[in-house]
Amino acid sequence: MEQLQRALGERGLCVSNLPEKGRCLMATKDFSPGEVIISQEPYVFVPGNASGSSKCEVCFGSDNVKKFSACHVVWYCGSTCQKADWKLHRAECQALSNIEKDKLKYLTPSIRLMVKLYLRRKLQAEKVIPTTVTDNYNLIEALVSHMSEIAEKQLVLYAQMANLVNVILQWPDLNLKEVAENFSKLACNAHSICDSELRPLGTGLYPVVSIINHSCLPNSVLVFEGRTAVVRAVERIPKGTEVQISYIETAGSTMTRKKALKEQYLFSCSCPRCMKLGQSEDIQESAILEGYRCEDDNCMGFLLRDPDKKAFICQQCGLARKLEDVKDIASEIKTMSDKAAKSLASGNNQEASSLYKTVERLQLKLCHPFSLNLMHTRESLMKIFMDLSNWKEALFYCRLTIPVYEMVYPGCHPMRGLQYYTCGKLEWLLGETENSVISFTKALDILRLTHGTNTSFMKELVIKLEEARAEASYKLRAADEDD
Repeated sequence: MEQLQRALGERGLCVSNLPEKGRCLMATKDFSPGEVIISQEPYVFVPGNASGSSKCEVCFGSDNVKKFSACHVVWYCGSTCQKADWKLHRAECQALSNIEKDKLKYLTPSIRLMVKLYLRRKLQAEKVIPTTVTDNYNLIEALVSHMSEIAEKQLVLYAQMANLVNVILQWPDLNLKEVAENFSKLACNAHSICDSELRPLGTGLYPVVSIINHSCLPNSVLVFEGRTAVVRAVERIPKGTEVQISYIETAGSTMTRKKALKEQYLFSCSCPRCMKLGQSEDIQESAILEGYRCEDDNCMGFLLRDPDKKAFICQQCGLARKLEDVKDIASEIKTMSDKAAKSLASGNNQEASSLYKTVERLQLKLCHPFSLNLMHTRESLMKIFMDLSNWKEALFYCRLTIPVYEMVYPGCHPMRGLQYYTCGKLEWLLGETENSVISFTKALDILRLTHGTNTSFMKELVIKLEEARAEASYKLRAADEDD
């Protein structure tokens, strides 16, 4: 711990303890917006398989990947990544040979992550893989597991998963109770590794980054540069302030956020935003984001249930909306949403777009204009039309989401910056150069703080902005000459 404190001290940080929160990361110097607070390579990591496409074990790329012939589990994009992974994968490959081929389907990313965790610990103990102050198993041991708070059903699942790890490793001295506890640690501490546009690529365990606590109003943001976790300040963090990131999607009501945190991370959030639970401001926000609209199309009021729970009453004009009416439309939305999702999953984008438009029309009857469900439907339509290269329709739906993004992602939130970026790209494709300059500028103002300026993604954004500015300037000069 002393060595870790010294290493963190060089970065202006220290590990501290707070009542009711436990360990935390504190700033021992001032951090400016956009400044890197800490970065770390994962102790272990695995690519995800949610998309169904194969990814390189090391770089998570999907181009020119080939399955490793010995284990038929791991994929590599080339010899460079294979060599970089060889010390660990040689041991994993031998262990995976203990599994019958028809049982490989049970080899989930979580199981592989745990197998790699124990193999890496063993290889570090044997000095095959070096240890450092921020890269050693002692940091894993110090992570919180919340085992005493886990439901019996989940404990049984962890025990079953531990048995599968035992089948793979076949170590006579393997502590199955410890393995089960480590699965709980993974659930509470592992991070989804995402690309620059926050699309998930895999999962990694970053034991120092995991010390950072959650807030629904964080002063920092976690992004990834390749596999490297990078935490940057999104506002000024004075010396003596706790560094905080968000563990979850923060666009949602207080009840939704607290429920997600309790289920996944087993704690009740007491950040300033969550402390407003039940207050008038919080009730209004929840009703707008997740509730219903007034039946009067000209009214922007939000609805709350009447005391008899037979209707919803508009808090602006007082108009009542029958509960049966709400249920009927909600049922229609559910049916059409399921059909739309099924069409989209089957690759029928044209049919999916038609169905999602029907969902949108129904939601416009039922949901508040700033409803998250309505926003998500429009996001789906935007992505579908982008896949269809229908830039005009895609831009139409992208612009409809912007006001909601500005409401639910305040300040320098990367999601907000990325939506501005998408809007700018679509405007550029449609020749709306002046608008694209505005959108790209808004995107850059946010993303340079959250993503830095040195990644290929950010360099591409800067180039697009420069090109848009040059094109807009050229058009302006041409218009002046014509006049």
